[in-house]
Amino acid sequence: MTGGPGPLAAPRSDGGPGPLAALRVLEVGHILAGPYATMLLADLGARVTKVEPPGGDLSRQVSDAYFASLNRGKRSVRLDLTTPGGQDRLHDLVRDSDALLVNLKPSAIRRFGLTYDALRPHNERLVCVALTGWGMDAGDEPAFDYVVQAATGIAALTGDPDGPPLLPGYSSADNSAGLAAALGLLALVVSGRGGQIEVSLRDVMLSQLNYHASAWLNDEVAPRRLGGAHAYYVPAQLFPTADGHLALFITHDGFWRTFAAEAGIEGFPTMAERAARRDEVIAAVTKALAADTAVGWEARLRPLRVPAAAVRALPEALAQAPDAVVDAGGLRLVGSPFRVSGYEPSYGPPPGLGEHGGADNT
Repeated sequence: MTGGPGPLAAPRSDGGPGPLAALRVLEVGHILAGPYATMLLADLGARVTKVEPPGGDLSRQVSDAYFASLNRGKRSVRLDLTTPGGQDRLHDLVRDSDALLVNLKPSAIRRFGLTYDALRPHNERLVCVALTGWGMDAGDEPAFDYVVQAATGIAALTGDPDGPPLLPGYSSADNSAGLAAALGLLALVVSGRGGQIEVSLRDVMLSQLNYHASAWLNDEVAPRRLGGAHAYYVPAQLFPTADGHLALFITHDGFWRTFAAEAGIEGFPTMAERAARRDEVIAAVTKALAADTAVGWEARLRPLRVPAAAVRALPEALAQAPDAVVDAGGLRLVGSPFRVSGYEPSYGPPPGLGEHGGADNT
């Protein structure tokens, strides 16, 4: 790495510097996947600098809360990378950085000189991550989250068997790609050598279809839309109750024995039998669960170590997880998913556009 975070590092809590305190990361991109990746790094102590165009990251146009949810604790430098001055300033930043994560179209990444080959003369040990929709060699076709989910089979797997395909209610492709990009960046940083990494939303989502893809590639078993039910475990899905819905996830016969005894269900002792008689099992479980509410079943099954949870809306889920909510410069956000012993992030506010310098604000 190029050294410690220096005087411009984000303030840290009294628990000491984060595990990535020596890491300096540049981010160029918009909206979600790339900014989410670098925010995870910032939460772990890295000094992250957003290199924003004159008009700023497009997510600034959505709302302050939206922007903060992806950019807390970062610095912002405003640069016009189409100008010689902007390029010179970029190269200055590169010389003092360990990694650059770019979330733009492939043509823009190349046009702005944001690849390892272009930046190697300025920092041979720089790690460059290109986060795109389809890959650097696949062209500039639009690749927003829902488009990728449709193209990779996610939507076709989601929804009721007799209904239309559906999409999740959040940006699963962008968030998953952001996690993968952060992991790839750290992998090459740990290696101690510079280089180029490519991460695409398409590849990440296909990777996450692991056992479905393997079943087709090896046994020609095509996945079916099962209304949210698991393809292999039975019962493992949402069930209606006397009030609300319950998620029940029975992954082995021990769980089934315990659940069946509590619910008063007889038979179906093995997973193989339950899978073969799926419809009968689902009918029996549905009938049994109608005797109590979702919250009631959760209270009964949790002490028995049976995986189950009542379906809750986000406001209720957040109210029940107050330790997950943090203050970031006066905005309440969900904190880092990483709990590191001896370290508590300071969760600084999101930066103002060009707050830390640039072509129009030095």
